[in-house]
Amino acid sequence: MIARFVAVLAPCLFSAGIALAQVAPPPERPSGWTDKPLALAQRAMVVAAHPLATRAGLDALEAGGSAVDAAIAVQLVLNLVEPQSSGIGGGAFLVHWDSGTRKVETYDGRETAPSAATPGLFLDARGQPLDFVAAQIGGRAVGTPGALRMLELAHREHGRLPWARLFEPAIAVAEGGFALSPRLHAALGNAHRALANDAEAGPYFFTAGGRPKAVGTTLRNPAFAATLRAIAAGGADAFHGGAIADEIVAAVRSHKLNPGLLSAGDLASYRAVKREPVCGGYRGRTICGMGMPSSGTATLLMTLAMLEDRDLRAMRPGSADAVHLIAEAQRLAYADRAAYMADADFVDVPLAGMLDRAYLAGRAKLIDASRSMGAPRAGQPPGCCRGPPRASGLDREEAGTSHVAIVDARGNAVSMTTTIESAFGSHVMVRGLLLNNQLTDFSFTPAGSDGAPVANRVEGGKRPRSSMTPVLVFGDGMRLEAVLGSPGGSAIIRYVAKAIVGMYDWGLDVQQAIALPNFGAEASATTILERGTAVAGLADALRARGHTVAIADQNSGLHGIARRIVRREGYWGPLRSEDGGWAGGADPRREGVAAGK
Repeated sequence: MIARFVAVLAPCLFSAGIALAQVAPPPERPSGWTDKPLALAQRAMVVAAHPLATRAGLDALEAGGSAVDAAIAVQLVLNLVEPQSSGIGGGAFLVHWDSGTRKVETYDGRETAPSAATPGLFLDARGQPLDFVAAQIGGRAVGTPGALRMLELAHREHGRLPWARLFEPAIAVAEGGFALSPRLHAALGNAHRALANDAEAGPYFFTAGGRPKAVGTTLRNPAFAATLRAIAAGGADAFHGGAIADEIVAAVRSHKLNPGLLSAGDLASYRAVKREPVCGGYRGRTICGMGMPSSGTATLLMTLAMLEDRDLRAMRPGSADAVHLIAEAQRLAYADRAAYMADADFVDVPLAGMLDRAYLAGRAKLIDASRSMGAPRAGQPPGCCRGPPRASGLDREEAGTSHVAIVDARGNAVSMTTTIESAFGSHVMVRGLLLNNQLTDFSFTPAGSDGAPVANRVEGGKRPRSSMTPVLVFGDGMRLEAVLGSPGGSAIIRYVAKAIVGMYDWGLDVQQAIALPNFGAEASATTILERGTAVAGLADALRARGHTVAIADQNSGLHGIARRIVRREGYWGPLRSEDGGWAGGADPRREGVAAGK
């Protein structure tokens, strides 16, 4: 099916059973914007970052597979068609809804620091933080990959198709080839020269003259096909041990420019972890997602809780009033994130205190509707904290990430955000796959100026803090309403918050909410407005309220699925359960596709 799909992309993707409805575009568009329709389906839906990946997921569902089966098939194809963003050389978080047991489960496949790593991993000889690129490129920042172990664990518990069957679409694409897309071509043009100099990646992605291969060039990756065949036959053990593991370790430890610490023992001992979901309320819904080491769901819930008493519905989407209030709430949430959130297996994270409604109500009182607070300090959540005082560290989270949203015919759902950290990760290719640079998600500075430790400092075996925010939204009685998430580094939390406010405050359908202009703030005084969109025109109005404004590209990759919607009483709301069906949205800023059956 995949081979045929390569040749007849649009007709095969939008086949019988996939109904579409055009949505109105925003008044302005960033560079690369492609208007996308709202996809409608009766029984099941897949949203992924490339049409071939979406098709692989749908094929798994059509064969009787589960949402987890489809997610595995999607991830393996993404490794090929969107190699700058995710793959089995990296990690992922997966949030699963089991419609039979009515239970939310979360799977942690985050990379770990090598056992030999120390807090000074990203300091130079003078004790100063390395330049980001100097830390990223090569072996130093490669963490122990976790995506395969996580997918294998989820498949063991929720898979319906044989493990090896899920590898067939990616093997077909790897051997038969796929067309190099405009987005991948642009990413190659922006890549560090180390990618073209890599012994495997150079000839695969670039011409003999060192230029990115042209858009439409057929890329074939027989080395990755062989890797997939080995894993299909031997499971994740074939990746975490044996010849594949030996080659990964050798590539990391012998890198000429920047050798790393990853060992065979690190790969062999890696374990995916099931963690308790983090859930909270907003506008009568329940939102559930990952806990630590993902800061995403907690920071999102803090932001929304501080907005719940504000009448955002009365404010026009993209208005200065709305952008101001949302940005101020985000500043407060991100400030607590920077101080307290990290891998809870290593650090005491006062999660219950940070989500305490009384605490958040007190923090919300700091928001002045007429004036920006600038860069706030972290609060003192209840129960905080055992050990010495915390310091915020120097870190920079990159956007080499992808999101997958799936609902199967049984009503099970997967929200999975998957990453190799920066675009093309460490720029090291082994066995046809790129290795992550996930350790740069740790703070480069292990302590503050007063010597106080940084929660997200490097430690051997620790998982770096993440902003990935794969979430599920439920209505009354824990009835699944939406599946949502995005790539985008630390901005992921802001992107997901925008979409949720768009859907549940402003009454937009999932595609319209995803397409809203991006905006917001983190733990600094700067408010970011998306270049090329209507919100960029708010700069002067926000400056008048004391904001420091930056207008920049905000390349979200939001993907979402929601209950089908109808107009009623002047706003959009979910259909009654007997009406059934799903609506899907894909970010117009990227190449993603929503489709179903």
